[in-house]
Amino acid sequence: MSKNKPAAADACACESGKAYRDCCGPYHHGIPAPTPEALMRSRYSAYAMRLSLYLLATWHPRTRPPPDELDLGEVRTAWLGLKIVRTAQGSDDEGIVEFIARYRVGGGRAVRLHETSRFVREGGVWYYLDGVIKSS
Repeated sequence: MSKNKPAAADACACESGKAYRDCCGPYHHGIPAPTPEALMRSRYSAYAMRLSLYLLATWHPRTRPPPDELDLGEVRTAWLGLKIVRTAQGSDDEGIVEFIARYRVGGGRAVRLHETSRFVREGGVWYYLDGVIKSS
């Protein structure tokens, strides 16, 4: 099975240590993520699996790019790992997740993306609002 389409029992791409079916799979199939961290992990997995519709659906409408501007790249990006640095909730409806994601584009060198992402909950559903990338 390809890395982009895991079997239900395969390890989840978000490196939670859980099987895809017990981790990000349910969120990718329509169950709302219960926390900002769960949404962050499911979005990381969605990037790894190239699930552009999921990424757009979980992006807050105020900051969501138009569908034709969501660039998942023509050259395949290999997502190599995710580390959650910290999580915090400012209120019941606001949260942040600081993470480091490693990836490689094509045959290039591995790159680290260190970001602090903001999430908001509206109508009981968490959305990615925006993020600040930390320079290395």
